Amino acid sequence: MARRSGIDFAGIGGEAMGAQGLTSLFPMRELALMGLLEVLPRLRLLRRRLDQTVADIRAHRPDVVVTIDSPGFTLRVLRAIAPLGLRRSHYVAPQVWAWRESRVRHYPGLWDRLLCLLPFEPAFFARHGLDACFVGHPVLESGADTGNADRFRATHGIAADARVLTVMPGSRRTEVARLLPLLRDALRRLPDPVVPVVPLAAPVLEAVRAGTDSWPIRPILVTGTQDKHDAFAASAAALTKSGTSTLELAMGNVPMVVTYRVNPLSAMLARRLVKVRYASLLNIIADREVVPELIQGDATAERLASVLTGLLRDSALAAAQRAGSRAVLGTLAAPSGRPSEAAAEAVLELLKRS
Repeated sequence: MARRSGIDFAGIGGEAMGAQGLTSLFPMRELALMGLLEVLPRLRLLRRRLDQTVADIRAHRPDVVVTIDSPGFTLRVLRAIAPLGLRRSHYVAPQVWAWRESRVRHYPGLWDRLLCLLPFEPAFFARHGLDACFVGHPVLESGADTGNADRFRATHGIAADARVLTVMPGSRRTEVARLLPLLRDALRRLPDPVVPVVPLAAPVLEAVRAGTDSWPIRPILVTGTQDKHDAFAASAAALTKSGTSTLELAMGNVPMVVTYRVNPLSAMLARRLVKVRYASLLNIIADREVVPELIQGDATAERLASVLTGLLRDSALAAAQRAGSRAVLGTLAAPSGRPSEAAAEAVLELLKRS
């Protein structure tokens, strides 16, 4: 809307899109699932939501369909609407470079334009005969580097010498259910006192509130974006699940320890299919361990507490991680302008062609 007026939007979105006037077909949190065994119980609902989405697109016949991430859902939508002859742009390339590369053969004809967030992705898709363009990563516009530590401490009554620790358990209900007990137990084992802070993602707000209610060290729960960024500025370190949160924390200049757990059967299947050495985007982009990862069987409370303690006590180790993270972030800038502008221009160019 900032690039061109007179455009109407319809579809599925979260709070940020709602603030721009979009009325979502259904709550986007219903799509926030990860892992085979986590998805299976909700297949009937997901099928119904898929049919509802396709029917809405048929009814509106938009000039351009923009699908965003969530390939398990969005690529099925794109396949279903292919006969309609609509222009289609997919934003956030499917991470088939990480696992199940053979899926690429199903992609020709699904979209007219593929927009990539990571700098190595266009070359990967080009090897498979698919055109893709790098538009930069939106984390660079997140404002995660604009926090105010003094404001956060004053707002929440935190002493100037207290160590703040950001804890990020994820934005999916399945992630939160599996990770919160692990993160709680890791905090119990820290030898030095910390003030834990948990930023709340809207889809799991109540689940995190309930899950942390009995923690021996009651965390500060923050809901606003600015308060989250202030927490980053005040934090000595972070304990986070893998994913985009690692890039957010890197933007906030917060050293971190990364962890993740899924259902054991899902993990067994993933080990046979995954082609990348790392789980964290920071490490994947750098192709080396910029931040420590403790995943699945390695993700124990004892090991998390030990690695986190080393990071909190060793300022040189924390400084080296911050420098490595800044180098990775430097590769995520758009070829020109901001990432959001580059993505918008790519979609508008498709709109002109339609």
